[in-house]
Amino acid sequence: MNPNMKLAAKILCVMLAAAVVGCAGYQVGNQTLFRSDVRTVHVPVFESNSFRRFLGERLTEAVVKEIEQRSPYKVTTSDKADTILQGRVFYERKRVLSYTINADPRNLEYEMIVDVTWTDRLGRSMTQRPTIRVTYDTTFIPESGQSLTTAQQELIERIAQQIVSQMETPW
Repeated sequence: MNPNMKLAAKILCVMLAAAVVGCAGYQVGNQTLFRSDVRTVHVPVFESNSFRRFLGERLTEAVVKEIEQRSPYKVTTSDKADTILQGRVFYERKRVLSYTINADPRNLEYEMIVDVTWTDRLGRSMTQRPTIRVTYDTTFIPESGQSLTTAQQELIERIAQQIVSQMETPW
């Protein structure tokens, strides 16, 4: 082997070692977005101030699904959980934005506000703010086949996504 090939081999080995050591602290996947000191979360049924039936239950189900899909956390019972994610539907309303010529509702808006707290077993907040307020609204047109139920489901899914996004580690 000539001296130039030996030198090239040494340089290649040094570069390879530097690349491996330099990337050792990097992680791949959703684990990098979420806290590494949390493994499990308990999500009790969200409370609801609304008179609409099962709104808290539907939101709880959506949040649990979103946690299981997007985060490394596992949802479990309260006695086995590292943390507790609690929520309450603080406010929701439906209002008419425009009417038809016959005074029937044409375009409606549906709005929901949810308060969420995420704490550890000792009651310490796991987020930058102790209570997170998530607000979303959507419009729907009954004439085109949309209903309050479809508008609610759209909002519930969007709010669940936002809640799980708030569980990510801040940059």
